[in-house]
Amino acid sequence: MKAIGIYKNTSVDEENCFIEEQLDKPVAKGGDVLVQVKAVSVNPVDTKQRKMKEDDGNFRILGFDAAGVIEEVGEDVQGFEPGDEVFYAGSVARQGSNSEYQLVDHQVIAKKPSNLSFSDAAALPLTALTAWEAMFEKMHIPLDIEANKGKTILLINAAGGVGSIASQLAKLHGLTVIGTASREETEKWANQHGTERTINHHKPLHPQLEALDFDNDTVDYVFCMHQLDKAWDDIIEVIRPEGIIAAITGPVEGIKLTDLTSKSLTLVWEYMFTRTLHQTDSKYKQGEILTKVAELLEEGRLRTTKAEELKGLTAKNLQEAHKRLEAGSMIGKLVISV
Repeated sequence: MKAIGIYKNTSVDEENCFIEEQLDKPVAKGGDVLVQVKAVSVNPVDTKQRKMKEDDGNFRILGFDAAGVIEEVGEDVQGFEPGDEVFYAGSVARQGSNSEYQLVDHQVIAKKPSNLSFSDAAALPLTALTAWEAMFEKMHIPLDIEANKGKTILLINAAGGVGSIASQLAKLHGLTVIGTASREETEKWANQHGTERTINHHKPLHPQLEALDFDNDTVDYVFCMHQLDKAWDDIIEVIRPEGIIAAITGPVEGIKLTDLTSKSLTLVWEYMFTRTLHQTDSKYKQGEILTKVAELLEEGRLRTTKAEELKGLTAKNLQEAHKRLEAGSMIGKLVISV
């Protein structure tokens, strides 16, 4: 099978940043399924993993988001069979999705929404899992719409991959959604994906919230998806006493945890790969979450966050995708169809 990966950490500007290899097609055993990959998406974790690769002679296949068709199931697999169309985010501890075939634990996959193409579906798993786990598990936001009436969430970087689905999920569950965006095109994207009010994270947030008739301390939840250290002071200022902050990215060197004290604030961290990396007993919940997300997509209550698609899973296209991620100006998700 064709697989695209790296042998060592590489710069995105290197001529041979990614290498195409021909490998033996893996065999599904135990709880694994073998998926014929039809589309993948890229995330910041892909670039981080590329830069962290040790020069140990081992070929590393990156890629986590994927959608495809099950070709083979292991003897312990339940609920899936060959021919099922699925989507998933995989595991950072295993070979990734940038290949023709991939082995995946059946507990962390779900059947692809029937109304979405493979490329539309591939945009969603990692970010949907991140948003769901952060908001409904780590921040303990109720799933009951009535319980969220009058509650407000502030999304820092609402037009990014995670923000684009977090805004939809938050609005769907009854929260008032305020998002940050710094450009006209990102503001437009955020508003199209569930954000009700948009402010600029490059400017002080408190005056902008006041201009929107939000009193001080009226933000119940803050979900920070970009540069926590730069947003920290603004977050502490605008969040209400006993509010909850969730973060998925640093840096953390510039923040003071004592800032949480006077308002009795809670800070939680979300890392989507925790369950698969550490093989937790709750690993199966990722399959359940994706199944619920698929249902919401089929009902038309959520929409894909795919903003752009490259045709062909090639070393050149992967390098281009990583370049765009590292430029820091991505809107929504970039998908590569096989």
